[in-house]
Amino acid sequence: MVSRSYSNLLELTSCDSPTFSREKKRLPRVATVAGVLSELDDEASNSAGSDAPSSISQDRMIIVGNQLPLKAQRKDDGTWDFTWDEDSLLLQLKDGLGEDVETIYIGCLKEEIEPSEQDDVAQNLLDTFKCVPTFLPPELFTKFYHGFCKQHLWPLFHYMLPLSPDLGGRFDRSLWQAYVSVNKIFADKVMEVISPDDDFVWVHDYHLMVLPTFLRKRFNRARLGFFLHSPFPSSEIYRTLPVRDELLRALLNSDLIGFHTFDYARHFLSCCSRMLGLSYQSKRGYIGLEYYGRTVSIKILPVGIHIGQLQSVMNLPETENKVEELQNKFRGQTVMLGVDDMDIFKGISLKLLAMEQLLLQHPDKRGRVVLVQIANPARGRGKDVQEVQSETYATVKRINSTFGRPGYTPVILIDTPLQFYERIAYYVIAECCLVTAVRDGMNLIPYEYIICRQGSDKIDKILGTSSFTQKKSMLVVSEFIGCSPSLSGAIRVNPWNIDAVAEAMDSALIVPESEKQMRHEKHYRYVSTHDVAYWARSFLQDLERACRDHLRRRCWGIGFGLGFRVIALDPNFRKLSVEHIVSAYKRTKHRAILLDYDGTMMQPGSISTTPSTEAVAILNSLCKDTKNCVFIVSGKERKTLTDWFSSCERLGVAAEHGYFVRTNHNADWEECVSVPDFDWKQIAEPVMQLYTETTDGSNIETKETALVWNYEFADRDFGSCQAKELLDHLESVLANEPVSVKSSPHIVEVKPQGVSKGIVAERLLLTMQQMGVIPDFVLCIGDDRSDEDMFGVIMNARASLSPVAEVFPCTVGQKPSKAKYYLEDTSEILRMLQGLANASEQSVTSSPQPPHVAS
Repeated sequence: MVSRSYSNLLELTSCDSPTFSREKKRLPRVATVAGVLSELDDEASNSAGSDAPSSISQDRMIIVGNQLPLKAQRKDDGTWDFTWDEDSLLLQLKDGLGEDVETIYIGCLKEEIEPSEQDDVAQNLLDTFKCVPTFLPPELFTKFYHGFCKQHLWPLFHYMLPLSPDLGGRFDRSLWQAYVSVNKIFADKVMEVISPDDDFVWVHDYHLMVLPTFLRKRFNRARLGFFLHSPFPSSEIYRTLPVRDELLRALLNSDLIGFHTFDYARHFLSCCSRMLGLSYQSKRGYIGLEYYGRTVSIKILPVGIHIGQLQSVMNLPETENKVEELQNKFRGQTVMLGVDDMDIFKGISLKLLAMEQLLLQHPDKRGRVVLVQIANPARGRGKDVQEVQSETYATVKRINSTFGRPGYTPVILIDTPLQFYERIAYYVIAECCLVTAVRDGMNLIPYEYIICRQGSDKIDKILGTSSFTQKKSMLVVSEFIGCSPSLSGAIRVNPWNIDAVAEAMDSALIVPESEKQMRHEKHYRYVSTHDVAYWARSFLQDLERACRDHLRRRCWGIGFGLGFRVIALDPNFRKLSVEHIVSAYKRTKHRAILLDYDGTMMQPGSISTTPSTEAVAILNSLCKDTKNCVFIVSGKERKTLTDWFSSCERLGVAAEHGYFVRTNHNADWEECVSVPDFDWKQIAEPVMQLYTETTDGSNIETKETALVWNYEFADRDFGSCQAKELLDHLESVLANEPVSVKSSPHIVEVKPQGVSKGIVAERLLLTMQQMGVIPDFVLCIGDDRSDEDMFGVIMNARASLSPVAEVFPCTVGQKPSKAKYYLEDTSEILRMLQGLANASEQSVTSSPQPPHVAS
């Protein structure tokens, strides 16, 4: 259904209806042109762009999920009755935001609303609950939810590959198109209510993974957070998805992406590395991905439960009565409890097989141990759900017929919907809780069990215990669920190993009482302090931190469709205009030009690294101009550079990052740094050789003054991992040597201390000054970290330059840098240099003697 504008929604109500925007607050214009975003805001002086940091308490939260946290029921008169769904996580997380924070919900209703009723329902929900419903046509919803979400994403994220039509089915492009369409409808709903400078948007789960792209395209500075509640698979699984890049790029349009566990985050980062070539950095405990000048933060925090809700239900009379009923029913027996959805990933059948094995191997447990398995209705549908149900029923029947007897049923399967208080009652009387899912995003069942086992005064009275009695509980959990790392006192199992699960069940039953109490106390302490409010508060604090630089960034939107992304740069960082630099070039008389080679004059990744005829011709033209002093500053060896640029007689060359310098072809090579010996090579080279032998595609480049380990052609992830290990290893063994160990893209390099390209820039400017030639034009171009030293020198060298000097530090590509300018690639650099060369050739004014540096 096509979304209507928010103004149309307001027309349906009276003038005193609630409004989402604050009083006298105009919606800011959307930035559609390049520029400093704060300059585009009509109210910049009063907006969040002020020096004072924003606070979550001053902002509104727009929470977007597949389903609204509402229950709906048709009344006798035909109208709808809506109430809050207290079990919904989206509702519970409000506790972490504070009472003074306005919260807007956007999502679908569980019930289908007739088109003729949608306007009235939408206005009712807006007025009463501050909920904005998204109405989807039934056929579109089926393709979106039961199609793409449940047939493609859900199985794949749980490590199930569509190897045959029966296992998930082949990729269906029409289902993907439905998924994108629904995400666009959700985006339209967000756009109806959002004030992009003031609101946070928090998107939940895999149903809405491309929503961030639509929002970022409309509002470049929207403050977007995304949390994935399911697992994220390893790159080997994820890379089979035909739309893998589209989903990754869409998620990267968020400011903060949250995961339950480090494993899920690590898999996501690995996918970004392998498929998009992005690397991440960890700084002061925060993980960030650099994506076109924006830092996308990664949050790792498992969700918690709403303890207050559990405790309130625990104290209901219905709960007390149910606990008493169950206690009488299972008197003299030990209850083990499983609570799972009836789907293929929850491992119900594996749990039942382990119970069967337990009764086979431990006859003493027969008649004394009961497994109560609560099987909630499956959220999806299809052949796999039917197969799980059939297998479950058959296994339960077999176990009960084999080991059951009058008055004893080993397995009690409850496959009808239970009230929440009934489930809590089962938690209270169960000695052990079993969660044997083969793959699950989080699974909060163990958390609920722990809180319920802590009990309450009324529950304690029914159980015949004192409130001062130490509580106890036991957990057997699968190592493949998200909550497992948080429950250090649980018995962790591989659910596929039936024998091991059976032994874990036996161990849980015979653990000494004191140990059960210690395990329970440890778990209760964690669960009670890491509840849903803590999770929500922590996520939003990180989201605020991730969005702090929005208003001072210069942004451009590039790309089409789901390939759209925003390039965010420092306000002073801009593309180098050829017309501007040529104009400055023509006005000046004493010019210093420093050029990196690899990645600057030569395209990175080229098979042949020899300079092109075009590049040599441009350098010769620049060198012939007597107003110019031109230097190539490279990490290459001096012999290589001598051979390559032998035809450029007046070109200055700095080799091996500035250790060797030659002012022109006829001058002798000089050493910029005095190094007594290179004995450290005998220590470093064997270490590098070890890593070369174990890293296919890597090699060692031996220079006169340095050793370089190159892993450009190795596996990206493994090479990066090995590079970090090698860096640590070399820093350790060379700690007492006069060398520096540094890493750059695809290399780890060891070189003498004090050697850097910045030395070349300092030497050139100082020597020109000593000769009475004060530079009034400085151009420095480079593409990697080693060139940042040159940028730093020329940016801080005003004392060595003319007061009116034109300084152009320029990096290659749009990325964080000390440089003020950038050009996209090598072709643009050569085009710009050609413009300077043409200006030199066209000059008819007389030039002074060349300001070459004396040998």
